[in-house]
Formats: sequence, C-alpha cells, structure tokens
Amino acid sequence: MEDQELISIGRITGTHGYRGLLKVKPLTDFPERFNELEQVILDTGKTQAQVQVEYCQDYKRELLIKLSGIDNLEVARQWQGALIKITPEQLYPLPEGYYYHFQLKGLMVEDEELGKLGEIKDILETGANDVYVIESPEHGEILIPAIKEVILAVDLEYNRMQIRLLPGLIPNKQKKGRKNR
Repeated sequence: MEDQELISIGRITGTHGYRGLLKVKPLTDFPERFNELEQVILDTGKTQAQVQVEYCQDYKRELLIKLSGIDNLEVARQWQGALIKITPEQLYPLPEGYYYHFQLKGLMVEDEELGKLGEIKDILETGANDVYVIESPEHGEILIPAIKEVILAVDLEYNRMQIRLLPGLIPNKQKKGRKNR
C-alpha cells in the first residue's frame, strides 16, 4: 500500500500493562473514530502491518488500543513510536465546505485579481482559524487566513482554490496588467 494513500490518525506513545495494550495519542479531530475502526495500518517508517482492532478505550488524554497479534509487552514495545494509519475510504465524512489538511496541501491557489499565486505547502493551526502557507514563485511565501472572506471556492477535482486576497497580505499587490506609478 502506498504511503501517500494513507492518513495518519494516531501515534503509539507507549505500552500499558503486560498484555499488549498500546497507548495512542490521537492525531485527529475525531478520536471517537477509533471505536468504529475494524482495522488499521501500523507504520514504523520501515515496516507496515495491517492489523485488526479488538477494542479501544479512553485513557487520560490518550487512548488504549488492543490490536490483534500484539498480545504481550515485548511485541507491543516493537511498535512504540509507530503511526496508526487508515485508508481514505475509512475517513470520517466532513460537512460540505470542510476539508482535511491532506486534501488541501498541493492545491494551486488563484486570486481573483492576480491569478495564479502558487501551491499550498503547509497549514498552520492557530486556534482561531487555519492559515494556509502558499509558496509563490512571484511573491515568495504568502500566508492566507482560512476564512470565508478570503476562500471563495475549493475544487479538489481540478486541484485548485480560488481566493480573494485581503489588503496587505502581499505588499504592493498589483492587479494583472497594471504597473506601479
């Protein structure tokens, strides 16, 4: 299975007890998804294994997960630090207008006045709203707030995002075809 198809939803941070329970830090806004999963892929970076989920329970600020084939402390320790991944088909459906970060990274961003700006290279989580980091060949790094006043449309099929830049996001912003006077 190709890694780019898989989505990380948790990281194994340690073990619990001697029967192979794994402590997991969720890397998702939907930690309840673990209760509904039947199988996951464990990925150490060198090794991947598809395993069945036997059960999951909340544990302090993490989760305890029992996976088939991991039945003792020795085997559980081998997976410490591994990522827990799922396939796109296992994703929680999001409401219309909401997207997973992996869906947005790589989108070509086009401003309604300036045209193509560049690609989304990263997404910063600031608390109030996400900020899209756009790598622009012409303007360098541009930080775009993920708010409805800026994001006009997202088209995953055509790999693009239409935006309306707010004043000041690009210094000396010019409209296409105009020169500073």
